[in-house]
Amino acid sequence: MGNTVTICFANNKGGSGKSTSCSNVGAALAGMGKKVLLVDGDMQLNLSLSFFDEEEVLKMAAGEKNLYYAIGHQSDLSDFIVHTKYENLDLVPSSTLMSSVEYELFTKWQREFILRKCLQKIKDSGVYDYILIDAPPTLGGWVMNILCASDYVLVPVEASPWGMFGLANMFDFLNEVREIAPALQVLGIVVTKADARKNYFKQTMETLKEMEGIYLFESFIRVDSSIEWSQDSSEPVVEFKKSSRSAKEYIALAEEVMDRVSR
Repeated sequence: MGNTVTICFANNKGGSGKSTSCSNVGAALAGMGKKVLLVDGDMQLNLSLSFFDEEEVLKMAAGEKNLYYAIGHQSDLSDFIVHTKYENLDLVPSSTLMSSVEYELFTKWQREFILRKCLQKIKDSGVYDYILIDAPPTLGGWVMNILCASDYVLVPVEASPWGMFGLANMFDFLNEVREIAPALQVLGIVVTKADARKNYFKQTMETLKEMEGIYLFESFIRVDSSIEWSQDSSEPVVEFKKSSRSAKEYIALAEEVMDRVSR
């Protein structure tokens, strides 16, 4: 067995910063010399769009070199990896057809473990230090598949009233998944889209600190226009503008992630 660590970024609430966090933590880890494979598990394609322009992403989504095709054929994901322009950083792109994967998995034997099976050869090879998976904002069979393929789950939470809504449902779902994947661990919660000047941010942090047995990352990600500009340029902010506040915060988060999984 290799020493590859698999982390999924998951939250049933849309707009929590999952894709942004996944892409930037991945790019930051790669910048530190770690070999990273990103897996885009969301039909919205945002993780893929973090590294390739829209035309290229749609071309990959419409073809056969994407996660949807691999899952449908229960294929080894090694054959579906594309290289980004950044050293140490590769991607398995998504497809808009991922929206139907929930139904297509329903009749499959051991359907909760298909993604784990597709990733097994890559994990056993130990080529990558980290596999990071971006999950869609749902709580269903496909997200269960992603969680069952992961060693850890990292939960980004937006610092807003709606960002906190449904978090209890997320952790209830994680407890259900652990019944069939008992090795899955919650790596922690990271607060995103934060405005440290607002009282609600402070209230959010206090509420999350009180969650028993759940680690709250010391690093948090503030609202920063550099993130939007980086997304417009199909680049992670840690590469697009390394001097920006959000880039430094994501690098700090990546360092904290490394520290957490090495314990």
